[in-house]
Amino acid sequence: MSDIPPQVQEMLDTHPCYNEKAHKNFARMHLPIAPRCNIQCNYCNRKYDCMNESRPGVTSEVLSPEEAIHKIRFVKEKMPYLSVIGIAGPGDPLANEETFTTLEMVKKEFPELTLCLSTNGLNLPNEVERLKALGVKFVTVTINSVDVEVGKKIYDFVIWQGKILRGEEAARRLMINQLEGIKKCVEAGILVKANSVMVPTINADHLPEVAKKMKELGVYIHNIIPLIPVPDTKFANMPAPTPEERKNLQEICETSIRQMRHCRFCRADAIGLLDNDRSAEFAHLTCGPKGARSADLKENKLQEKTKFRLAVATSNGDMVDQHFGQTSKFFLYELENGNISQVGSVETDPHMKDPMFGEVHRQKLEKMVTDLAGVDVVLASEFGERAEMELMERGIRHYRHDGKVDDAIHCSVADLFHTRAMMFE
Repeated sequence: MSDIPPQVQEMLDTHPCYNEKAHKNFARMHLPIAPRCNIQCNYCNRKYDCMNESRPGVTSEVLSPEEAIHKIRFVKEKMPYLSVIGIAGPGDPLANEETFTTLEMVKKEFPELTLCLSTNGLNLPNEVERLKALGVKFVTVTINSVDVEVGKKIYDFVIWQGKILRGEEAARRLMINQLEGIKKCVEAGILVKANSVMVPTINADHLPEVAKKMKELGVYIHNIIPLIPVPDTKFANMPAPTPEERKNLQEICETSIRQMRHCRFCRADAIGLLDNDRSAEFAHLTCGPKGARSADLKENKLQEKTKFRLAVATSNGDMVDQHFGQTSKFFLYELENGNISQVGSVETDPHMKDPMFGEVHRQKLEKMVTDLAGVDVVLASEFGERAEMELMERGIRHYRHDGKVDDAIHCSVADLFHTRAMMFE
């Protein structure tokens, strides 16, 4: 590819994922600030807090934009060869407004660092100009098919414009947006890497067609990722490809487009060289204790002029200690002028003997979310993906916390307020 802009070529020289020669000398840092996702892949289970797994979507924490900036400062002191800041999840970055807040903050404080982003591509066509304005020079799109018949076997559902799409409709919408988004990125001077998950018997024989299409669109490099069978997914019992099968497929696809052969299947919170990840060393390093952080947030003058209503899954009114789908009562609170007041409660039936999945489970969650209508934020120690989706569709923000109720309320409202403020700037 000879038409790479000089400034992008300079960044390419120090980008460990796009340039194999750079991966032994330059480090990357992934910021896990994007928990929400707008599609469900049949191979994906976004499992948090699992330091023993190395695969996309796994993280030991989800950071706020402010915590991410603090962490970059610390890591940069310990790792002067840090060259790239990437946002790769644990959900889809373009389904999270926090992504754009973080990119803007990184650009302002660390202009010397290269900005990179990974996405499923569903929202990409509408965000290319915004990414370009924020200084993003590299975008990775995970695209597993360019054929609707293949795609419908890979994706369970797609959330598009507030609607849940399935089957051919979901695969078609995702594919159209991915191809359009890639085209717009290339036209905007953003270098694109295409990731494809190799699923035997599903898309392995189809990936050469994907490679040809990526070359046609001007993609810089193609990365074939072998399926990692993950428990509690539809592809949990699918056989993973062998190294030989992957190598043979890479050689076939390389006749069309450059292949990435040094991928380490990085986590959403990866830090360091590709061959020496140090994310465990920096895990849970944020801007201080949650209590201290929320004490500072109480002084936010902008927040003091707004009233927020929250529902908290707590067993005793003191600690956020209940899973969303397993609590029997939500305590209702209001935050106004920096002061918290309890204003009631909502009784629920967690149906603990019912299945954790299926139609009965879905109906239970729908009723719980309906009963919480009118709140801005729901706080719980944990949420399932179905609960997250139901809340998101009704415009309610979900927030994980496992500490004091007061601290959780101040932290969640600060994040909510910041997100809303960014939307109107």
